[in-house]
Amino acid sequence: MSNTKNNNFSLKHFKNDFPASLVVWLVALPLCIGIAKGSEVNAFSGLIAGIIGGIIVTIFSGSKFGVSGPAAGLITIVVAGISTFNGNLEVFFLAVFLSGIIQFLLGLFRLGVIGYFVPTSVINGMLASIGLTLMLKQLPLIFGGYGGSATHNAVYSSYMQANGIETTHELHLLVKIWLDTQAGIQSISTAALIIFAVSLLTMLLWEQDFMKKRKLFQYFPGSLAAVIIGSVMAYWFNSNGAGESLSLVKQQLVSLPAELKAWDFKNLVKLPDFTALANPNVWIVAFTIAIVGSIETLLSVEATDKLDPDKNLSPTNKELKAQGIGNAISGLIGGLPITMVIVRSSANINAKAKTQMSAIYHGILLLISVFTFPTLLEMIPSASLAAILCILGFKLLKLKKVIEMFKTDRQGAIVIIVTIAAVLATDLLKGVGIGFALAMFFILRKNYVLAFIDHWDEQKKELTVSFSQIVSFLNKGALMQKLQNVPPNSKVKMSAKKCHEMSKEIQEVIVDFRDITSKTNNIELELIGFEKFDHVAED
Repeated sequence: MSNTKNNNFSLKHFKNDFPASLVVWLVALPLCIGIAKGSEVNAFSGLIAGIIGGIIVTIFSGSKFGVSGPAAGLITIVVAGISTFNGNLEVFFLAVFLSGIIQFLLGLFRLGVIGYFVPTSVINGMLASIGLTLMLKQLPLIFGGYGGSATHNAVYSSYMQANGIETTHELHLLVKIWLDTQAGIQSISTAALIIFAVSLLTMLLWEQDFMKKRKLFQYFPGSLAAVIIGSVMAYWFNSNGAGESLSLVKQQLVSLPAELKAWDFKNLVKLPDFTALANPNVWIVAFTIAIVGSIETLLSVEATDKLDPDKNLSPTNKELKAQGIGNAISGLIGGLPITMVIVRSSANINAKAKTQMSAIYHGILLLISVFTFPTLLEMIPSASLAAILCILGFKLLKLKKVIEMFKTDRQGAIVIIVTIAAVLATDLLKGVGIGFALAMFFILRKNYVLAFIDHWDEQKKELTVSFSQIVSFLNKGALMQKLQNVPPNSKVKMSAKKCHEMSKEIQEVIVDFRDITSKTNNIELELIGFEKFDHVAED
């Protein structure tokens, strides 16, 4: 085991790992900034998460090719969490820190299997709802809208007055998106629309097969191309004095803390507010981040292992502990929540990385880029990031898969649709809970029906009941109803040959039918294979 670990951190594969890290860095840089923008926090928080995910998490991880960082799947949780604390980032970072402690404990108590107990339909519904919300949240940015503008404030004020809502009242997410979009449309920016359209077309072009086949474009991600093209267009619009409609204001570009450019580390790092430990909402947000982040990580681990050419199996409990350490540190210094991310991990594998050092190198490159060219990062327009997030959201939505599921697994498709609707109507945690309850209902109903197979022969007046391998107390009602409908003077044949486990409740129903009902109604009963079940055999 120690040899494997040494190999994973060996420098002898530098010629493979460093080129792969460049590819992952090019993928991660725009995503870290874009996810921070979507989370409505400073870009620096997303870059912190990317750096910690690349360096710290990788050191403690057991995954050979997994790459961690801020995830699009947690954006809605971050936005809702910050809103819960009325924009107080220090309290939110406390929740991120605590989520890391919770994740570490999940790994320590070997609960890395929790992902396997969540129905796939619920997970797909959760990801789809996150993807849809992510896409909707980009609408204001597409039109060039931004919070704090005169038009934006006027739209909010008008809505509040018309509906008799106090300014301190928290609006529903969809209402906020609509108001932000309305404000954007009223002060539409032609430059933002053009940059968004060109960035989106660039990324869609990169997704085409003829582009994927070319080696150059395999290592140069579409997201980076969209950011570069969008930045060049924004610079050209602003420098050529094309008028107000063809220019962008500062709020429509990426912003980094002034302390970063001044190298003022003392005021740059945002520490969590530990005085809020008694706030129950802090713990609710922390548990939400920990559970959803853990599920997303475990899904990414499984997907990454499938892509791994050597078919290594990553230890899930070790991965949860690594993610916990990363999130705790990220929360301590003002970073976003971290998960393992399949986009970066697959890029790492496709770039022919050999060891975990490629992920570490990419984290170091992120660190260098933050402090060497922050001015270049601030030239990135929000409209380009909106295009990237729309593509990410659409991939999370998996619309084609949902449509196909209506043909193959209608119940699973219904769970996905209900989960999406419930998340949009309430919040992520409640919506997923509703989807989980529906999935459990379908599973229990299926178990209720399939625990035994029965056949009624009208000519022989005979009921045949054959039990499956496991029959639980959940099937008691179905069996009782079936036996109660057996007409008098008939025959019942029950077979437990295939059954390995039968609950005492079911055995009691059979004993009662044998000793009371069958004799009362003159029913001939034949029991086959019940010798292994003491409760039936003893009586």
